[in-house]
Amino acid sequence: MSGFSWWSEGSRSEGLKDKDKSLGSESSSANTISSLFHPGKVVAHMKSSTEHFIAGEDSRKGDSLRRRKAPPAPVKLAPVESLDYEVYENEVYCAEQARRTTLRTLSYMSMKWTLCLLTGTLVSVSVFFVNYAVENIAAVKFSYTFALMRTSYLASFLVYALFNCGLVLLAACLVVFCAPAAAGSGIPDVKAYLNGVDTPGVLLGRTLISKMLGCICSVAGGLAVGKEGPFVHVGACIASLLCQGGTKKYHINWRCLNVLRNDRDRRELVTCGATAGVAAAFRAPVGGVLFALEEAASWWGNALLWKAFFTTAVVSVVVRTMFKLCTGTTCGYFGSGGFIIFEIREGQADYQLHELFPITILGMVGGLLGASFNSLSARLCTWRRDSASHHPLARITEAVAVALVTSVVTFVLPLLSSCEQCPADSMEPCPRQHVHFGSYVAFNCDEPNQYNPLATLFFNTQDNAIRSLFSSNTDHEYDVVSLTTFFLFFYGLSILTIGINVPSGLFVPCILCGATYGRLAGYVMTELYDSKDIDEGTYALLGAASFLGGAMRMTVSLCVILLELTNNLNLLPLMMLVLLVAKGVGDATGVSAVYDLHIGLKRLPVMPEKPESFLRHITAADASSPHVISFKRVMQVRELVDTLLSCNHNGFPVYEDPQPCGDPCMDSPLYGSTDALNNLSNPPKPAFAGFVMRSHLLYVLGTRRAFQEDPQPTGLSQHIAYSLESSEFSKATSTRGRRVEDLKLEPSDLEMYIDLGPYVNPSSYVVQEDMSLSKVYTLFRQLGLRHLAVVPKVTEVTGVITRKDLLTEVLEHKFPDLKDSRDVSISDAQYRGRRGRRYHRTPSMSEMHSRGYASDY
Repeated sequence: MSGFSWWSEGSRSEGLKDKDKSLGSESSSANTISSLFHPGKVVAHMKSSTEHFIAGEDSRKGDSLRRRKAPPAPVKLAPVESLDYEVYENEVYCAEQARRTTLRTLSYMSMKWTLCLLTGTLVSVSVFFVNYAVENIAAVKFSYTFALMRTSYLASFLVYALFNCGLVLLAACLVVFCAPAAAGSGIPDVKAYLNGVDTPGVLLGRTLISKMLGCICSVAGGLAVGKEGPFVHVGACIASLLCQGGTKKYHINWRCLNVLRNDRDRRELVTCGATAGVAAAFRAPVGGVLFALEEAASWWGNALLWKAFFTTAVVSVVVRTMFKLCTGTTCGYFGSGGFIIFEIREGQADYQLHELFPITILGMVGGLLGASFNSLSARLCTWRRDSASHHPLARITEAVAVALVTSVVTFVLPLLSSCEQCPADSMEPCPRQHVHFGSYVAFNCDEPNQYNPLATLFFNTQDNAIRSLFSSNTDHEYDVVSLTTFFLFFYGLSILTIGINVPSGLFVPCILCGATYGRLAGYVMTELYDSKDIDEGTYALLGAASFLGGAMRMTVSLCVILLELTNNLNLLPLMMLVLLVAKGVGDATGVSAVYDLHIGLKRLPVMPEKPESFLRHITAADASSPHVISFKRVMQVRELVDTLLSCNHNGFPVYEDPQPCGDPCMDSPLYGSTDALNNLSNPPKPAFAGFVMRSHLLYVLGTRRAFQEDPQPTGLSQHIAYSLESSEFSKATSTRGRRVEDLKLEPSDLEMYIDLGPYVNPSSYVVQEDMSLSKVYTLFRQLGLRHLAVVPKVTEVTGVITRKDLLTEVLEHKFPDLKDSRDVSISDAQYRGRRGRRYHRTPSMSEMHSRGYASDY
């Protein structure tokens, strides 16, 4: 091997100390490539003073680096880190796998299924609580508003506006002062997390509480937002907190959950939590699974599919049970209005061939309106991010001002609207006699058999307004003027509200906008074709699907969610047609999907599924940067601490010294055969041994158990590694983790040495330097990597692996002694294949004494 470089998410400056500092030219994200070493001079570089390994010294003083022109400063990215989805097969992990028994494996699997059960149950209870609170708070607000309207419109408006502004003020304060990550829907953050981005504070307990309470206040406060989107974030938070197994702050620790305290298992449970949020919001268990598969998750497998489906099944049962408990007035004003349910009457799904063309036009309109919705909201959010004041008081004032504008619009427009006669065949009381039960709102109508169409839409919760638009056998319930006015103003209010500092969802506003112009299209169709088979409610549903398809660019999951809401498969062909047309038109505009736009606005380094086409013309070596910070196998504690203090890298390449050493050293899998080294005709050069993680180094430095006086490998660090668990290296969700500043080391400790061999991942992924960046991108994303080594072309091939070599039958025949010991065979086979010998068992205490190791370990 003549040299190497590596692709490293943290090789330049990834975990910033200051949360407000944006990643610039000295930082990198999950797709950053780090430097290229020259082969022949690395030995001299490594044998020189260890100061050359401190941050930047190797690039400033050493002449061993091939200098190249520095690339331009990259686009600013959020101060985030990446998650460790890769399995680090160091000696700690392999020893842990070798100790794993069948009982422990069953306990591990049962714990994951139990957490899925708890996640589904808790998400259902949380969603029920939010719906219950929204319906009852909104009912109290409307009751005071309508009571004062009999005497004074001004007093009624003041109370109405005061309610809205007060609730939004509370929601904004929760976000600004308690949990900034609770703003918005949270779906972009969850999607980024599942892509491998560890955004600070996204899955914390205070974020969960602020999200739920803020969502209640913002929705009940009359803003043009929904609560269904935040339920995805709520589900992800609940799953993550359950997987964490306690909190150090309150001295809570469930040791039985320590085995799940890693990013890989947490990713699965967070995915299940996100599916549970969608399933509970729309009572659509299958749609929730498909939403995670199509939109949220970047990684998917059969095992995850089963767990997600099980979680949504639990949600379906729990939500149905709790929903039945709230019949009549058992839960106050909460009833069927708490969930969006659209019952299709018999024959409503029938359609004629002449309707296909108008329905296609409806899909095209939805694609255009959805794309314009995304574009306008993105421009406004960009202005807020770059130009508007970020002072807490300014952000709170903005949210309250939007609430005031919304109150003025929703109160004044119904006053200017004319009243309509109640339909003679209405199934509901018209106007509604109770303050909250029923759709038809009299508002300012004096006649007993009249209702106000605009008030029916504005002075209802959004779920009730959608139900009213979706309702069947209600042709001409809303006239053209009312529908047009409501759509224009609600469309504008939705764009204005996106981006303010309150929890807010986009699902319901998109559904409401689409249902409005869909209902308008149905009105026109009933005027053009005098047919009883044309129902305005069906067109309202198709309009909602078209707007969702144009804004969110999802097809399969949206189709299933809407079909589960309607409980009628006869609408499937029309729904598929509308969604496909809307998505195609939306994509043709060049405007990205709404969640992708907000990921870009947050500057989250999310890697899309497909790389850009121009990446195939760039090689891994061309994209690498010239700054490298590396370690030798045995490092002095002082040098390690100085390096960690001077940089924020999260992964460091480790070189192995090829010179022959004693027997304890040769026991390590990092080293090859002594005879092979002695037979080399050329002087041996240091070889890339693998990556060591910053979190592992900080843990080892913090415990001080692996400190040794000998600057050569002694085996002490290896023996200590056998007693560790992988979970000890993990950090809590969305927290800063361990810091160098928190280490409490004595001056004498700084003079000690640490053998990094047992903590190095010797099976780090590598690619040749001439591989196209397109392939590197695909490999990096599909494997969920954090670092990827880039090495020069090698001159020797030690073997070739084909598909048949990986078949279980072939491996059992090739390794018959491993057939009956599957629990140990994983680590055993890994070590056998990597170094040509079996996995080392943990030495006994007598063997440790005979080798001269410390007795207290």
